[in-house]
Amino acid sequence: MPIPSAALVNILRETSARLESGDSYQWSHFGRCNCGHLVQTVTRLSAAEIHVVCSPELLEWSEIPDDYCAGTGLRLEYVLDRLRELGLCRDDLRQVEDLSNACVLHALPGGHRWLQRNCREDVIVYFRTWADLLAKDLGDAAPAECTDDGVAEGRSMLEMSGLVSTLTASI
Repeated sequence: MPIPSAALVNILRETSARLESGDSYQWSHFGRCNCGHLVQTVTRLSAAEIHVVCSPELLEWSEIPDDYCAGTGLRLEYVLDRLRELGLCRDDLRQVEDLSNACVLHALPGGHRWLQRNCREDVIVYFRTWADLLAKDLGDAAPAECTDDGVAEGRSMLEMSGLVSTLTASI
């Protein structure tokens, strides 16, 4: 989970607003999918530019290599570096593409539910909920968060990300 920042909150909210206003969405297109829309907001590249940059190197966003290394000068690196500057890592992008972060799902309006990764409305609610959680972490002394059993415990998403890492490492 990224370190909460006002910049990331604004990026998530801008992306969800753009999607809600009817911007083209296509889950199978690098520049118009969940991560593609986030990248559009972060980099100000067009969907077509993102597709050209990413499609020769990746089959989908979840395939960002574990051993990715900055510094080779590839245009894909420019995109990934901009995301890293916001505090996003490879796992965050995989969760964005699949709409699968446990804390975000737990905090959804109406309670936990599974979202469809290729549904515009689900992407919008996911980004908004994530932005709200990060904003809460920025402003609250004890924001709500989910735990391994899905119960709100009043801890921040930062604390929760450590708990999730500990749990997945022990599996």
